[in-house]
Amino acid sequence: MAAQTPDYLLDRPGTTDDARALRAELVGRAREIVPVLVRNAAKTEQDRRVVEENITLADDAGLYRIMKPRRLGGLETDIRTKLEVSRELARGCGSTAWVSTLMNVCSFFAGLFPDRAQRDIWEENPGNRIAGVLAPSAEAIKVDGGYRVTGRWGWASGCLHSQWAVVGFPVPDERGEVVDQGLALVPMSDLTIEDTWFVAGMRGTGSNTLVAQDVFIPEHRVISVPAAIGGRYGTEHTGEALYRSSFVPVAALVLAGPQLGLAQAALELVLEKAPKRSISYTFYDVQTEAPTVQLAVAKAAALVDSAHLHAYRAAADIDQAAADGVYPDYAARARVRMDTGTAIENAREAIRILVSAHGASSFAESSPLQRIWRDSEVASRHAVISPAISAEVYGRALLGLTDGVTALV
Repeated sequence: MAAQTPDYLLDRPGTTDDARALRAELVGRAREIVPVLVRNAAKTEQDRRVVEENITLADDAGLYRIMKPRRLGGLETDIRTKLEVSRELARGCGSTAWVSTLMNVCSFFAGLFPDRAQRDIWEENPGNRIAGVLAPSAEAIKVDGGYRVTGRWGWASGCLHSQWAVVGFPVPDERGEVVDQGLALVPMSDLTIEDTWFVAGMRGTGSNTLVAQDVFIPEHRVISVPAAIGGRYGTEHTGEALYRSSFVPVAALVLAGPQLGLAQAALELVLEKAPKRSISYTFYDVQTEAPTVQLAVAKAAALVDSAHLHAYRAAADIDQAAADGVYPDYAARARVRMDTGTAIENAREAIRILVSAHGASSFAESSPLQRIWRDSEVASRHAVISPAISAEVYGRALLGLTDGVTALV
């Protein structure tokens, strides 16, 4: 079954022909390298880091420029494009897609900082990539011109392939009292990486722990997370629509991209193999003859479609609001979280159905299905995209309640 990017007619109405053409071009470039990602998937998992060939090919294809400012050499695409590129990469390798997704969204975060901070990263080295962890797991001291920070940030996806990091920390005043939660840009040369990523799935992401010991961070490389959640960013370039996009909805939704691709890859594999496989201990010589398999692939395909529909609707909501210069209210942001959780849950369930339909050989180490299944089960449990928490947030929002669960809406 040939893979095609599905057209679910959920693009925002104002999308230009040029934007669609660029999206198609970028997705096409991602599709071209999928066979290499497939070939390198086992080694990526074995090495617990994405094979460098994968990173180089994605970089050469411009796939790490999609959320970088155009004025600094980036492509500054919309969120729908970001989802589709991540999805396509995940058809070849979940770990490569995840790492690429996180490094790209960290470029989006950097685009929210003041111009001076952005130029620190990209002016002299336009190819710099960024890893990151938003959790404020550090301590800081206010000093002249900035902060001195000591801390550890776990699961920093992309840290093995990045030159900068964006990390969270509690912001103190001169008396040492915490007055804000900050997000800081730090050169990787100021940090060390502790090898801590030993997991059941997404093994190749190398999402290790970043460590800082009394690192100086100048004030211009710090923005406020609560301000960002409310749509108040540090960038002076307010005409750039991408960097008007809503902070938490973007941070959550991009993580659905790899799930879409993993589910699509599982569906394609099962459909390809079904005409060649029997069902043991039955009279079915090939799986295609069995109603149980027919019903399973129908259900799985519908779930994959539903995952795309919800994710692309959320992307359209984010992109349209950014284009209009309107920051979505709480209820709109809560719906994006719900759409994200629903997309991820549907993709995960589709993979489970497909693994069962394919049979016990899905779990042979030589089968890509077992890796797809493990990658989905691990990645879909990222705290920012918890379907259960997202449903709680959305349900409360529908009832007019806008607090009590999480600040990340």
